[in-house]
Amino acid sequence: MTITANWSYPTAIKFGGGRIKELADHCKAVGIKRPLLVTDRGLAPMAITQNALDILDTAGLGRSIFADVDPNPDDKNLDAGVKAFQSGGHDGVVAFGGGSGLDLGKCIAFMAGQSRPVWDFEDVGDWWTRANSDSIAPIVAVPTTAGTGSEVGRASVITHSETHTKKVIFHPKFLPAVTICDPELTVGMPKVVTAGTGMDAFAHCLEAYCSPFYHPMSQGIALEGMRLVKDFLPRAYSDGTDIEARANMMSAAAMGAVAFQKGLGAIHSLSHPVGAIYNTHHGMTNAVVMPPVLTFNRPAIEARIASAAAYLNIPGGFDGFFRYVLRLREELAVPDKLSALGVDTDRIDEMAAMAIVDPTAGGNPIELSLDAAKRLFVECIG
Repeated sequence: MTITANWSYPTAIKFGGGRIKELADHCKAVGIKRPLLVTDRGLAPMAITQNALDILDTAGLGRSIFADVDPNPDDKNLDAGVKAFQSGGHDGVVAFGGGSGLDLGKCIAFMAGQSRPVWDFEDVGDWWTRANSDSIAPIVAVPTTAGTGSEVGRASVITHSETHTKKVIFHPKFLPAVTICDPELTVGMPKVVTAGTGMDAFAHCLEAYCSPFYHPMSQGIALEGMRLVKDFLPRAYSDGTDIEARANMMSAAAMGAVAFQKGLGAIHSLSHPVGAIYNTHHGMTNAVVMPPVLTFNRPAIEARIASAAAYLNIPGGFDGFFRYVLRLREELAVPDKLSALGVDTDRIDEMAAMAIVDPTAGGNPIELSLDAAKRLFVECIG
């Protein structure tokens, strides 16, 4: 092992109930005078979103909103968002919502000043250096779910509308200048969203922990993130008004995104093509494919998972941890197979080909071959 790496860690995070009231102040602090609030269609009319717009408007920053955001945002959403940003004379973005709103909002702020197509900035080698860094607009992120952790991430996942592939677009300045983590904004999440986003946070921590790359800081964060999910996701699911549980899940989500600087793996490389083709919920898809991937990776991760199980106070080593994952999924009403999410076997070959070239596949502890990806999809779909 060569102990050499390039690391960066999160931005300024304003954490706590009610801190959404600071939104306008933080926009002004980073130089935003005409923010565009980017969120998804479902959130746009909700009280928490209108309150955020009221806060901006009262402070003299206007109340501009862009909500043409799909659950798996694509380049068409991006183009429309960039047009809205430019035509409105905006100078910054408030990325507001779950992973879709956060990812697209960050990408709009990035692309509004670029002259090259977005695919030129895919997370491949040093492609990010192609960007004009000086033209990237500042971002304030406000998560309303506890899953993706995009609020502390340096990338966005954008679906290519023609090829139906998910692309990771990266630049260090995707990292928001300020993130407001207000757990009160997550209180209204439906159970199914609480489950799916929570399992997404767990998948981030789990895959980062199992990644073979050297990053001991991320390793520790991933382990503690899994503990927070274990202790607090069932509580948040059972009682959506449990603010302590909501706050700890919001922490776990951010921790997962920080941790996966160490790498992700086959859970995500299988999930990405499924979401791109069938438009499934990303976190719920991760939860469905998790057990087969754990079994596939067992030869490489058994001892490491046993150590995690001991820290999490789960008896039985790898087998005990595996049983815990199955129990957690059952408690959260996660489907056992992808077929329950509308996925069929017709496109397994296509999805397998997409999975093995997904950027996350490179972090899997065992090489994900085409045949292995096909077998995993057959098992996952049922």
